Amino acid sequence: MNRADFPILKEQVYGCNLVYLDNAATSQKPQQVLDAIVEAYTHWNSNIHRGVHHLSQVATAKHEEARKAVAQFINAKEPEEIIFAKGTTDSINALAFSIGELLVKEGDEIIVSGLEHHSNIVPWQMLCERKKAVLKHIPLREDLTLDINVFKALLSDKTRLVSVAHVSNVLGTIQPIETIIRLAHERGIPVCIDGAQSVPHMKVDVQALDCDFLAFSGHKMYGPTGIGVLYGKQEWLEKLPPHEGGGEMIHHVRWSGTTYNDLPYKFEAGTPNFVGSWALKTAIDYMQSVGLEAIEKHERELTEYCEQQLISAGCKVYGVGQPKAGVISFNIYDGEQLIHPFDVGTLLDQQGVAVRTGHHCAEPLIDELGVPGTVRVSFGLYNDKSDVDAFIAALKKAQSMLA
Repeated sequence: MNRADFPILKEQVYGCNLVYLDNAATSQKPQQVLDAIVEAYTHWNSNIHRGVHHLSQVATAKHEEARKAVAQFINAKEPEEIIFAKGTTDSINALAFSIGELLVKEGDEIIVSGLEHHSNIVPWQMLCERKKAVLKHIPLREDLTLDINVFKALLSDKTRLVSVAHVSNVLGTIQPIETIIRLAHERGIPVCIDGAQSVPHMKVDVQALDCDFLAFSGHKMYGPTGIGVLYGKQEWLEKLPPHEGGGEMIHHVRWSGTTYNDLPYKFEAGTPNFVGSWALKTAIDYMQSVGLEAIEKHERELTEYCEQQLISAGCKVYGVGQPKAGVISFNIYDGEQLIHPFDVGTLLDQQGVAVRTGHHCAEPLIDELGVPGTVRVSFGLYNDKSDVDAFIAALKKAQSMLA
């Protein structure tokens, strides 16, 4: 885990060394990824799939090499099952439109969970409004785990899709997606997995999971912003209509009508983010050089260590005792009085510690917790125990100032 590969970690904030613990929002980028972006714009910047000249051919080859790398990274059967998008949100919105046009009619149902990020709620709400369908959610037990017995009861002949997060972006808890996928498939229902918080932190094998769709973002896995992935089983992608129209996604356009391109291009209208895809491939190479198992083990140990330190400091930690993937949410109290997480985050920032505060784009879950928000710390492969120790020291100072 070479921290020296990440230039931004040398920055100072308010005269303090930066302690970056907001990786669930976005991760920092190694020099190798920064160099890949510069290389692309410096040496082979050209629109892809459309030119016979050298630069276009090189750019095209790099983009398709990146697609193959992503397919191998999540163990997709074919590169054609990899659709490049802007990120997780864009991927889920695309799927919501396309699957809505194909499958959903008035009275049909979509199921999500009570742990979801807004990007796995709002697109389905919009679909349900458009199609007069019904959005249902898997409720939480008292221990903040999903109630699988209720999920079984929610599945019906009206269910058209189940879409759940692999890892909660608030709690960091790893959800039983294998069970959810199996139960849905027993009823012939497709499943989409929001992998935004899992793909950067653990090995995700789409064939082993047997999920029908998987969405994730490049910027949370040491790649650039503006690039993400929607994986879909080929048999589903062949059936789904495109969600956008324009160049690249067509075979032929006539006034009498348009015929669509083959996979994956029918879902990639316009000029692709070929620089982003190449930088994402570079980020994947970097993660694989470290090793997914090593990353998962390292972050699990950090998470357990930090959680213990928070509990010892008297903090209220949410989802204690459950398997987590590098994310912890907590609050601190002065007696019975909640100290607002924004105040905690502000005092941490003044000491160079970057955390996230608020509802984390998951208001239904925060409402379930009965608080206005939480403080969230989240780890990347470059974090170590010294970061946790610096954070805890800063937190104790903030506690003494706010008490």
